[in-house]
Amino acid sequence: MSTTINRRKFLESSATAALAFTILPRQVMGGREVVAPSDRINLGYIGVGKQSHGLLESIGGCKETIVVAACDVDQKKLASFKAAAEANNKSKSHTAPVDTYKYYRELLERKDIDAIVIATPDHWHAQVAVDAAKAGKDIYCEKPMALTIAEGRAMVNATRKYDRVFQTGNMQRSWRDFRHAVELVRNGYIGGIREINVSVGEPVKQCSLPALEPPVEIDWNEWVGPSFYRGWNPELAPIFGDDKWAWWRGYRDFGGGLVTDWGAHMFDIAQWALDMDQSGPVQFLPPSVPAIEGLSMKYENGVVVNHKAWGEGNAVQFIGTTGRIEVSREFLRTFPDNNLAKAELKSTDKRVYYSDNHYQDWVDAMKNRTRPVSDVETGHRTASVCNIVNIAYELQRPLQWDPEKEEFINDPYANMMRTRAYRGKWDFNSY
Repeated sequence: MSTTINRRKFLESSATAALAFTILPRQVMGGREVVAPSDRINLGYIGVGKQSHGLLESIGGCKETIVVAACDVDQKKLASFKAAAEANNKSKSHTAPVDTYKYYRELLERKDIDAIVIATPDHWHAQVAVDAAKAGKDIYCEKPMALTIAEGRAMVNATRKYDRVFQTGNMQRSWRDFRHAVELVRNGYIGGIREINVSVGEPVKQCSLPALEPPVEIDWNEWVGPSFYRGWNPELAPIFGDDKWAWWRGYRDFGGGLVTDWGAHMFDIAQWALDMDQSGPVQFLPPSVPAIEGLSMKYENGVVVNHKAWGEGNAVQFIGTTGRIEVSREFLRTFPDNNLAKAELKSTDKRVYYSDNHYQDWVDAMKNRTRPVSDVETGHRTASVCNIVNIAYELQRPLQWDPEKEEFINDPYANMMRTRAYRGKWDFNSY
């Protein structure tokens, strides 16, 4: 009697979801390893703009993954991604075409798709993720995970209800320097943490861009989706061939400004270092006048995190009672002992989740039915911090936050801002 488990049946069976995954035999063809078809992870990409091509390279570097479908409302970008995905598949001896869709729910109906990659603008994340979980798909979702606090909690609840594996795109958790900085902080190498400074740029703002006629290849109404309608502008969605980053991320109803765009990376490291992946700050103190920096937030343990430009862009500075650690994608610096940056930790030191490849970590979690390094709850808690920072800047008054109940204390108006109004009928909470 064979003891081999068919991978797709395994993923679809909730009764066996907690069992360990059994690897199927692999073949060697043309002098290199090829994953057996029944051991592949078939992916569908939803949102195939600039970010998706980097994800295709990174996730496509995992030998188990094959792209079978893609979806976007921009037909030129969709055609470009299809060609790139088919080339990646071909390098793994898979020559079937990548099917394309304009409506993501049609893609989710595919029974042969195991997991999806969400690289849409932020305002689409919640609805797509909840629908994907309901359809039995595992999920990789770009950061910031959610546009609002309520959307993030809905994504967590749907992921748990349908027992899905969800990796948030906070890939710095899989980088050595950030992990090392976090472990140095947690093990007291710079004493007790007094203060953390996070430099990530400005909060969200209202969009005042002129409305122009959209290119014929873009279904602009579908792009806007659940948000209040406004006309197309190339700054929101650059035309195909313009390689700049789309700046929908800077405007309300679509993104959260640099506070969420880079904050989802850098506030995430502060959360991780403070062991707050299941919680968050309890107080937010913004400037009392319109400002784009200067907010402080306080955790129950007394640690203060400041949103301010402290001398380095997109970086985190930990200030302890006996030293300082500064970390970004370009450096890890420690003071006064500059050897700490390269030092090996002691065998008795506390360690955090180890991942040196964010994408393979997701793949391995899917195979083992475990939670990856940046699980949906982790992504939600970090996104919540970023979203509350934006709320506090807008209201220009102190906010008391209950991270367990996920509500503001004695502030009904702020509590209304945990969600947003939607255009048309959207049901991301109907899971």
